[in-house]
Amino acid sequence: MQISKECRILACKGPLNDDMFTTGEKLIGKKLEEALIFEICEAVSACLQPALQTLDMHFFEYFVNTNRFYEIKIVVIDHEKILAIISNISEFKQAAKTVRHLAYHDTLTGLPNRALFNDRLQQAIARAERDKKMFAILFLDLDNFKQVNDTLGHTAGDGLLKSVAERLRLGVRLTDNLSHITEDYSFTLARIGGDEFILLLNNIESVEAPAQVAGRILKLLAEPFEIGPDEVFVTTSIGIAVCPLDGKHVDTLLINADVAMYQAKNYGKNRYQYYSKSMNEYAHERFTVETKLRKALSQGEFMLFYQPQVSIQTGKLIGVEALIRWLQPDLALTRPADFIPLAEKTGLIIPMGEWILRTACEQSKLWRKAGIEGLLITVNVSSIQFQQDNFTETLYKIMEETGIEPGTLQIELTETALMNDSEKNIKKLLGLQTMGIQISIDDFGTGYSSLKYLKHFPLSTLKIDHSFVQQLESSSNDQAIVSAIITLAHNFNLKVIAEGVEKTGQLDFLRECGCEGVQGYLICPPSDPDVLTKFMKKSNFF
Repeated sequence: MQISKECRILACKGPLNDDMFTTGEKLIGKKLEEALIFEICEAVSACLQPALQTLDMHFFEYFVNTNRFYEIKIVVIDHEKILAIISNISEFKQAAKTVRHLAYHDTLTGLPNRALFNDRLQQAIARAERDKKMFAILFLDLDNFKQVNDTLGHTAGDGLLKSVAERLRLGVRLTDNLSHITEDYSFTLARIGGDEFILLLNNIESVEAPAQVAGRILKLLAEPFEIGPDEVFVTTSIGIAVCPLDGKHVDTLLINADVAMYQAKNYGKNRYQYYSKSMNEYAHERFTVETKLRKALSQGEFMLFYQPQVSIQTGKLIGVEALIRWLQPDLALTRPADFIPLAEKTGLIIPMGEWILRTACEQSKLWRKAGIEGLLITVNVSSIQFQQDNFTETLYKIMEETGIEPGTLQIELTETALMNDSEKNIKKLLGLQTMGIQISIDDFGTGYSSLKYLKHFPLSTLKIDHSFVQQLESSSNDQAIVSAIITLAHNFNLKVIAEGVEKTGQLDFLRECGCEGVQGYLICPPSDPDVLTKFMKKSNFF
């Protein structure tokens, strides 16, 4: 558009149907205010005189309150004429806004992501240092969220995450009396991955204030969620770090809040926990063990011990249970309770479990060559390993490659492994039964002890937990429990093995109740397979 210094239009090119024009009639000779809407006219007019005086190009963007953006360039041709190039860049601006939003927001919940939160956290640190104020971050991790995905599917899991995000938004809105949150409250709350959320509370008045917010969030999430036709209950564990007490840098605060959150989980979940320096020592120790654990499998530091299982009635060997041990380079022998939970949390239990199954099957084959025929070898299988979709295929492959004798392998599962998705588990167990694998339930009586498992699942053996055996000679309650378990198992045609038998009085009571088998230090402690081979050739064990 060519304009005279009197602000009259001398020439015009381009479409005239844009909303910046007040008329679609001929524009030549008209004054700017007659042709352009007020906002655009005002912007162009304001630049004409400065442009004529400096003879420079003027370039700027202008936002019209109807969500339209214009780019305006003013070019001086001579002292009498000016060229105004006006472009509608609304689509470009909207696209840029969308890209910026995607870069800094979580696509599922619409909350800020880690990048945007870190930027807000950096600003909060600078502001707190300048104003000598405190602020806190709350690190949230949903408890047992994986079970929702495994049982209801990932679509339901995504729906739950969106519902949780919305409740957290409401929770943040209610914290105004506890802390001065940024005007755009969504910037203080972010989803930083998976089922993890993080909340920034600016300018808290006291160290106790974050606890009040955390308590409110726990109550908010305690109410059930309606996810499709299902009612889902979820809890969360919350770690709290306060600046400057727990750090003055982004990474330090995030790490410390994360450490506190894991401590909340260790204390039983569905709770909040403030950070303390001792937690960092624990986290460092945990990290060190995890690092060693990752190397242990590739460097052959694991070994299997085996504990005999003996028939109470005949005194003869009926099987062995494979028990993993970790022989570290410093020759420290580490028991499963010290590293299996960490292996499950990190996913290392999957390759570790496969190694245990393969090693046990290979050992079974070696014993058969040594003349020990038909020995039932029991292997504990983690709930996480059992729930893998390819578990049956992996086990079948191991059995084929090792050539284990059919009917001599038994896998031992806890009740927890069978709790979720029972229909799917029944099909999986029936498939294993078809392969000749026997199924044992470990630690019966310590969990939910649902009769559903005994009725519907293809089980062969029920294992009495050692906690009921320890006081069997003196505790009438334990005697009643053990007797009831044995009677119940026999009614379902299941064999019973009691573990942790260390005294003859315990053995005598179990024999009177009709228990089929025992294992424990009274018979033999878990032993190296070479040592145990000689022991196995005994004709009678008591």
